[in-house]
Amino acid sequence: MHVSFEFFPPKNAHMEATLWRSVFTLEQLRPRFVSVTYGADPLTRARTHSVIERIRELTRLTAAPHLTCAGETPESIRAALRRYWARGIRQLVAVRGDLHDLTLHPDLRYAEDLVKLARSVADFEIAVAAYPETHPEAPNAAFDIENLKRKLNSGAARAITQFFFDNDAFLRFRDRCARAGISSEIIPGILPITRLDKLRRFAKRCGTTIPNSLDAYFEGLDDDPDTFRILAVNYAIDQVRQLQREGVHAFHFYTLNRYDMTYAICHALGVRPQPVRATA
Repeated sequence: MHVSFEFFPPKNAHMEATLWRSVFTLEQLRPRFVSVTYGADPLTRARTHSVIERIRELTRLTAAPHLTCAGETPESIRAALRRYWARGIRQLVAVRGDLHDLTLHPDLRYAEDLVKLARSVADFEIAVAAYPETHPEAPNAAFDIENLKRKLNSGAARAITQFFFDNDAFLRFRDRCARAGISSEIIPGILPITRLDKLRRFAKRCGTTIPNSLDAYFEGLDDDPDTFRILAVNYAIDQVRQLQREGVHAFHFYTLNRYDMTYAICHALGVRPQPVRATA
């Protein structure tokens, strides 16, 4: 089983301490890579660059920064790509990004354009986003699959999915991808649940379905965070094990910069720190 982890740049000193405690703890599990998200404002983007460089300096992790089209120009993206390549960064996550009040440059409107641009600068290994339950802005599932196919055919190596809780939705999506001729690796995104109210808001924005069974699973635990956390860990473990039985062997965890739940899930699934052998 292969794992990777996502972090986001911190906004204050407390969040920064939490982030680095999580980075150093999860580093012990030797993930394939760790990604760092890229915000909509210049300050957040500067923080992303800083986190990526510190990961390179302080750990043995393979760092994969997010890059977005929104609010960028081809020139600004090229500058960021050259900077990353010069510092030894070889992996990227290319996404269009949430628009909000940002604009799209006419030559940089879609993640497909971003992938092509990155590949023209250097031989990056690129992941793109995929949506098992269809991107909220896509007119239909078939359109969304074709969009994913274009991103992969433009030079991306793999796709990482939006988080989901309906494994059947992911498996149907995987089947649709195969029928469309997509053979690239598709890594399911797993989100350990911390709070249901926060999850509902996030899921609505992302177009993710929350099964009725999930509400029943956590019913009555609003004032019992310890039991909630235990059950949330078990829920994610069960979700991953079901997918493993369907032939899935790589998983991307949205950590929310917290190591505890992700570390516990990985431990139960057999992903554990490997001792460093002394040499004679």
